Amino acid sequence: MTDKKDWGLTVRGLVKKDNKILILRRHPKSRNNPHKWELPGGKVDPGEFFDDALIRELKEETNLDVNIVSLFEAVEDRFTSRRTHQFINTVQLMMNLEIISGEVQISDEHDDFKWATIEELKDLYDNEMLTGSLKSTLEKRNFKI
Repeated sequence: MTDKKDWGLTVRGLVKKDNKILILRRHPKSRNNPHKWELPGGKVDPGEFFDDALIRELKEETNLDVNIVSLFEAVEDRFTSRRTHQFINTVQLMMNLEIISGEVQISDEHDDFKWATIEELKDLYDNEMLTGSLKSTLEKRNFKI
């Protein structure tokens, strides 16, 4: 029998504007993936619906009000729990979003944002500057977003 694995659910938003994708750079003091670029989003709290979590996370991290359009991709990732310091496997749902209102203002969790072209994402990928889940998504989609 294998050891029990802890699992979590994370949601990420794919926000596009003028053929560019919104990515955020994690704060350099972040415990997981410091200074790496990621799609906005985060963990689903216990008892929370994933769509509510995604809308909440986008507002907290970017100040954007968004509408969920469709599922884009699902990937598996692994990170260290802040609470237990153990590895947690997570399923990450990436959803296509549309902006309802707001201008991007990032939270303290991140230190920069950019609207990236696919070429810029490829460059960040080549230079190991993307989180594992964003790398996996790009690989699964053959860099077509």
